[in-house]
Amino acid sequence: MAASRLLEVENLYLYYFGEKGIVRAVDGVSLVVNEGEVVGIVGESGCGKSSLANAIMKNLPRNVAKYEGRITIDGQDIVTMELEEVRRRIRWKKISIVFQGAMNVLNPVVKVGHQIAEPLIVHEGMRKNEAFEKAREIMSLLGLPSYVFARYPHELSGGMKQRVVIATAMITSPKLLILDEPTSALDVSIQAQIMNLLKRLKRELNLSMIFITHDIALSSDICDRICVMYAGEIVEDGPADYLLTSPKHPYTQKLIAATPRLRSDVKPLYIPGAPPDLTSPPSGCRFHPRCEHAEDVCKSSTPPSFVLDGGSIVRCWLYGGNDGKGPRT
Repeated sequence: MAASRLLEVENLYLYYFGEKGIVRAVDGVSLVVNEGEVVGIVGESGCGKSSLANAIMKNLPRNVAKYEGRITIDGQDIVTMELEEVRRRIRWKKISIVFQGAMNVLNPVVKVGHQIAEPLIVHEGMRKNEAFEKAREIMSLLGLPSYVFARYPHELSGGMKQRVVIATAMITSPKLLILDEPTSALDVSIQAQIMNLLKRLKRELNLSMIFITHDIALSSDICDRICVMYAGEIVEDGPADYLLTSPKHPYTQKLIAATPRLRSDVKPLYIPGAPPDLTSPPSGCRFHPRCEHAEDVCKSSTPPSFVLDGGSIVRCWLYGGNDGKGPRT
């Protein structure tokens, strides 16, 4: 039985006005999230991962130069929807987001239990006592002791603060949870606890997630599918097991080669060069200045998305011949 599509992003663009020109943060991105599926968005800093998350939430700054495409959830297109309607019908009802850096999210002078309950009071019109009771239930589900309800954010450990932020995102039972670098500020042992928590939520609640990270090894721990993002574009999209063991795009190959291995003597390799300036990205394939396989066509023509036998979709001219089935339609 085919999985049911929950979210579909088609040809999405998000550009900003910047000091040096227009920043092409999200440039023609397409992806699908099925019910109960975790999709990873992986790439270097500055590739557009967080901008993609904000575009899906329609959480846009004032300096937007272009916001186009389709973002469909339950048959509703977020891009064409009025912002007030997005606030009323989509945010925290259907899609929630966990931002990186818990202390940047939590109000330092409000008790965390009140912050968790606030969406229910403000958006659902629930009475305080009922909202507080539901907040205590979600805290228990996330492994937070009852005394945390009356604590202030600065009184909690990093792991507890991150669980509180996840609780605020889940309190209204959204269908899709976007996690933007949820473990980047945590030490390794606490990071493992949060990852185990997310895997349990996926298993027990059949929760769909978009997991954003720069660490492709971390994405392998939870993701069913991985999208590799480079310079505002998704350059490879495929089943996690296949993508990690048989990466096709040269950038994906280098990301994996740069990952340290516990049971191997092979030294991690670095990726030469630096990500491009998104105000003036390279012509053709945006990775070609850093790619050892680049040919003339790579420098002059933007590759389409080729569908490969293993289920991957890759934007690379290496697969435009006998290896590929042709451009994605």
